[in-house]
Amino acid sequence: MIRLEEVKDDDTPPPRKPPQQPADFETAIDAAGFGLFNILLLLVAVGAAMGTVYETSTMSYILPSAECDLHLTLIDKGVLNAVTYAGMISSAILWGYVADTKGRKKLLVYGYLADTICVLGGAISQDVVQLMIFKYLGGFTMSGPFAVLMTYLTELHGRQYRQRIMMLVGIMFSLATLSLPGLAMGILPQTWDIQILGLSLHAWQVFVAISAVPSILSFAFFPFFPESPKFLMSRGRNKEALEAFRFIYALNKRQPRSAFPIKELANELSPKSDAQQPEQTSGSGKPAVDKALPKDADVELASKPKSSLHRGLLQLRPLFVKPYLGLSLLVYLLNFCVLLGQNTMRLWLPQLFASIKEYEQLASSQAQPGGTSICSIVEYSVNRTQRQLEAAAMGGGMAECTVNVSASSYTNNLIVASAGLVSYTLAGVLVNLVGVKRIMFMCLFAAGSCALGMYWSSSSTTTVALASIFVSMGSISGTSLISASLSMFPTALRTMIVSLSMMVGRMGSLLGNIFFPALMTTGCLPPFLMVSCFMFTGCLLASFLPVKNKAVLK
Repeated sequence: MIRLEEVKDDDTPPPRKPPQQPADFETAIDAAGFGLFNILLLLVAVGAAMGTVYETSTMSYILPSAECDLHLTLIDKGVLNAVTYAGMISSAILWGYVADTKGRKKLLVYGYLADTICVLGGAISQDVVQLMIFKYLGGFTMSGPFAVLMTYLTELHGRQYRQRIMMLVGIMFSLATLSLPGLAMGILPQTWDIQILGLSLHAWQVFVAISAVPSILSFAFFPFFPESPKFLMSRGRNKEALEAFRFIYALNKRQPRSAFPIKELANELSPKSDAQQPEQTSGSGKPAVDKALPKDADVELASKPKSSLHRGLLQLRPLFVKPYLGLSLLVYLLNFCVLLGQNTMRLWLPQLFASIKEYEQLASSQAQPGGTSICSIVEYSVNRTQRQLEAAAMGGGMAECTVNVSASSYTNNLIVASAGLVSYTLAGVLVNLVGVKRIMFMCLFAAGSCALGMYWSSSSTTTVALASIFVSMGSISGTSLISASLSMFPTALRTMIVSLSMMVGRMGSLLGNIFFPALMTTGCLPPFLMVSCFMFTGCLLASFLPVKNKAVLK
């Protein structure tokens, strides 16, 4: 009998062992499920996405309205469009380091708080220099949340939902872009002149202030969400990660936290540091992680700033040596071309469309024959800006600066944004059929053709149609390039390649927005030829990308 009981005892443990085995991140996040928590997170993410889009795009909408108040030259307008990207470039490496050492949640909370302060500071600016400073600081602070938001969302969803979440993020950005012209239509045509504490506030400043609302909401709601459990596990803080999983499970399953089926998480630290694991998983054992950190540990496992910064620099090294040197340089150059063309044209369209509307009104009032060709619009916009600046410099009764902005001035921007939303949806369906590389090649070729075709545009309708196709194709190309980059590089290099390529791409955005107005003063063809050439160059570069359709991730 004793032997039979012993046999029974030997047979019973196997069923009990699987639940007791430490679960890895993917198993734990799948067990937490998808439900109310994820829906609430995505709702907050909509505001966060709007905040990032507003930070980079609001200046392009206020330029026609603020032209008189700030005495803007064409170069001033270009710098205002570009200065946000200068801030993003200068802080890219800093925020990557902070996100990898301090966590995703803290960066999102304090990043959106800092952005709110910068946006409101820009709203009360009384001259162009003040506005430029606050826009630079806004770009500096927004670079962090902009990058971390994508990581945070992917790390809080299971494998079966991640691709859909990324598609939803693209739609969020499209909706944010669509909401801006709607907001501009309701606010910018107003003739407000509000005096508060010695400050003079106009409609464009109210517009900028309202654009801070998404950042305020993000700062207010992100504290209610947990830190990324993936980040916590990579730091050896498994106890805190388990609490985060229990929180997600309780909201999704409507069960008590104690009902979460996983009781222990796998140690993601290397075996060399297992001796100090009790301290690491206690939630208060950061020093143990520091002491036990092996030489070959990933950058996210470092705790000491000096150590993690050193490992971060070491992580960059593979991108600058063979076999990835040539491929990484190709990705950088391609992103430079795509974002230079895309963001230059996108940010100057509101100014061009406002000039089109004003020119049409002037032509109808003077009964002038002929269409509204893009060359006529460029010439009119350049001459008008120059005349108003000269009149203001001379003073006298003829120095009055007039702003002709109506709600219909932003109708064309609404059409362009709507076309972008539709094209994103279609691209999501086509990408699996034709592949990322072909999508990128065709879109860049179409965008380059549209940019060049705008030179021969003889009506506002043709200009809007070509602009809509250009912006849509450019947006799809940028998203496709990020997707292609993720499949061409191994896991350890993906974050770095995306971060570096975006930094180089923002350099292109900065330079494009400065050169575009400078070329406008030389003639009609040069600015559109510049954009077209960079898009065609990107098309040529895209043909050399070693991307296969539905390739297995490295």
